[in-house]
Amino acid sequence: MKRFSFQPQVNPASQNTQAAQTGVITPMRRLRVVYVLAFFALWVGAIGMRLVWLQVIRHHEFVERAARQQQRTFEVAPRRGVLYDRNLHELALTVLADSIYAVPSEIGDARPATAAALAKVVHIDPTDSFTSERQILARFNASKNFAWVSRKQDPAVIAKVKALNLKGVYVQKEFKRFYPDNQLASEVLGYVGLDDSGLGGLEQNFDDELHGTPGRMLTALDARRHVLGSEEREPLPGDNLVLTLDANIQFMAEQELDRNMERTKSINGTIVVQDPHTGQILALAIRPTFNPNDFRHATTDLLRDHAVSDVYEPGSTFKLVAYSAALEEKVATPDSKIATDGGRITIAGRTTHDDNDAIRYEPRFGNVISTSQALWESSDVAAIKLALRMGQDKYYQYIRSFGFGQRSGIELPSETRGLLKPVKRWEPTSIGSIPMGQEIGVTPIQLITMVSTIANGGVYLPPHILIKSTDLRKGDPKLQPISFHPNGDLPNPLPDGAHRVISTMTSAEMRKMMEGVVENGTGRFAQLDGYSAAGKTGTAQKIDVRTHTYSKTKYVASFVGYAPVNNPAISIAIVMDSPEAGGHHGAQASAPAFHDLAQQILEYLGVPHDQDLKPQPLIAKDQQPVEDDDRPAESDENLNSLFADVNDLPADDPLRAPPVTAQAAPVAKDAAPVQVATNTPTPPLHAAVTTPVAETTPLKKLSDDPAPPPPPIPATAPAPVVNGSVVVNASKRVAVPSFVGQSVRHVIEQAGTAGLGVQALGSGIARQQAPSAGTMVPMGTEIVVRFTR
Repeated sequence: MKRFSFQPQVNPASQNTQAAQTGVITPMRRLRVVYVLAFFALWVGAIGMRLVWLQVIRHHEFVERAARQQQRTFEVAPRRGVLYDRNLHELALTVLADSIYAVPSEIGDARPATAAALAKVVHIDPTDSFTSERQILARFNASKNFAWVSRKQDPAVIAKVKALNLKGVYVQKEFKRFYPDNQLASEVLGYVGLDDSGLGGLEQNFDDELHGTPGRMLTALDARRHVLGSEEREPLPGDNLVLTLDANIQFMAEQELDRNMERTKSINGTIVVQDPHTGQILALAIRPTFNPNDFRHATTDLLRDHAVSDVYEPGSTFKLVAYSAALEEKVATPDSKIATDGGRITIAGRTTHDDNDAIRYEPRFGNVISTSQALWESSDVAAIKLALRMGQDKYYQYIRSFGFGQRSGIELPSETRGLLKPVKRWEPTSIGSIPMGQEIGVTPIQLITMVSTIANGGVYLPPHILIKSTDLRKGDPKLQPISFHPNGDLPNPLPDGAHRVISTMTSAEMRKMMEGVVENGTGRFAQLDGYSAAGKTGTAQKIDVRTHTYSKTKYVASFVGYAPVNNPAISIAIVMDSPEAGGHHGAQASAPAFHDLAQQILEYLGVPHDQDLKPQPLIAKDQQPVEDDDRPAESDENLNSLFADVNDLPADDPLRAPPVTAQAAPVAKDAAPVQVATNTPTPPLHAAVTTPVAETTPLKKLSDDPAPPPPPIPATAPAPVVNGSVVVNASKRVAVPSFVGQSVRHVIEQAGTAGLGVQALGSGIARQQAPSAGTMVPMGTEIVVRFTR
């Protein structure tokens, strides 16, 4: 019998419920848990990756974006360093100026009208595109928060902008470079752009030192762009530079160059004044020039420093290298004879001629002259023969030793090496061209350094225009002026780059020979009054760019020299490009400028006279030179009257109206005897006036070659104001010193020492005085002295 069991059917739902109650997980439930966990894992991973992306990978980007939204950072410009001359006179300094800017987002739809209104006020210069209406509007549209309108404007323009009261237009202070002496030494100083970066001269060469370290100002803003607070880091000012320039000597050089440019009608000119015993540049003048306060209107040619950037063939001034080397190598002496072979020499088929009429041959030697005389008269043949005696290799060594064909290292940008081919590249005719200053290019800085080497005893000293860089400013007791006082001693130890070129004996011989150039040769226009001088003239033909041959009409006239001869205080190089009036030779276009400038500088420096002052000759009225001083000339009678008025002399005072003939003056009862003596009139000196001796043009022989005219003197000769000298034997009276030929400073010092006052008329060198020297006057009397340049 079968047994049947009853098994009731179980509902799955109830089964799951029971499983859940008993804690047993079914496969279905397990799968759901896995799905949920996987979802949460993916969600957490995605969030984590996003956080890593935002907070790690792009952290820096979002920090910057937040900073731009929440704060504004301003760069605070540092104050640029000051450029001082050696006496701590400010040549370039930084001042505050107002700049105009706008916030375009605040202007809104009025941008075109605002730009137009601003342009009418700030667009003063038609060539300044930055302030045009179109450019201002373009900057408004390109930015929301900031746009420049005009920078570093004059106060009058700022006042007009403020009067417009335009929405979103503001004014802020900026540093502006200012040159108080305008164009003085502009090529040396350079200029600075609107972004305060140096663009030329020392401003460019020392931009990093002068610029300083910018500061920062951090300003926090709220959502409405309101300032919540600020944090500031102070800028560090730039270093100050003390230059070797003397502002007074620089002014003298530029003033003389202006006069010489006007006299010669040259295209451009350069004057360099150097201390031969240190290599320091005391003045560097270039014309035409520019004003660094307004450099935007200057052409590229005006911005160039011709003293270091341009080269020219020096002509006969370069003969000094051949003569110095020949004396040093003992192939010639100052008195040895050179046969000029009729004034001609042929090198590799090329014949060079001397002008026989220009060379004063000694009759007993025929066509033979001494080495000294060859230099005086600038013989090309003699210079070539001396170079041939040394050989081209030895001669080349001396050229390099004098600093040619290499940069001098002066602290000015864009200095060129010049043009000097190595011996292996010389043409067969080069040994006949280079000794007389052809086939070689030099700069005025190289030329003046070569002359200073001869002047200082034979040591080459690299030229410098910077004394030191310092963080001290004028007024600090630790920063003292470094005034120039001529010193005959060389630095000990010698600076880097210095080396001996010729011996002290050769230097002394060359100084004597170069003195002969000024006294007897082509440089007679450079003679000074009371000082000995030495130098060399030079006239070089320019290359015609169209034909690539030497021009027949364009020349470079130069003169290099120093004074006094035995203990030189200054060296001067004067280079005139293409003079068109008054003669194109160095003797005519440059030597007279040396005379005027050297005389002023030596008097200014107080260099003692090493020669007697020359008597001022009387010249015919039609031969009187044009007076440089544009002040009307005063007669002796007016000078005497002025002296009487200044000292309130009665009409019968002997100092006001001295007797014309010698006679006994009446003696008062209580007065000491008075003696009146009359000077014998000096007959006028009639000096012939002719053209000076030049080295490249036919000149007359010695018998037909009179001396050049004397240096410029006043239209009226400085005859004694008083016809007779008055000697008063009374107490508390002093003799009037002789002031003629002295500078204003020395006249005042000498008068003060004697217990006298001075009424100065004009400026420059003393030419006349009232009363005359030797007159006895009461202490405290004011002496009237007329000065002219």
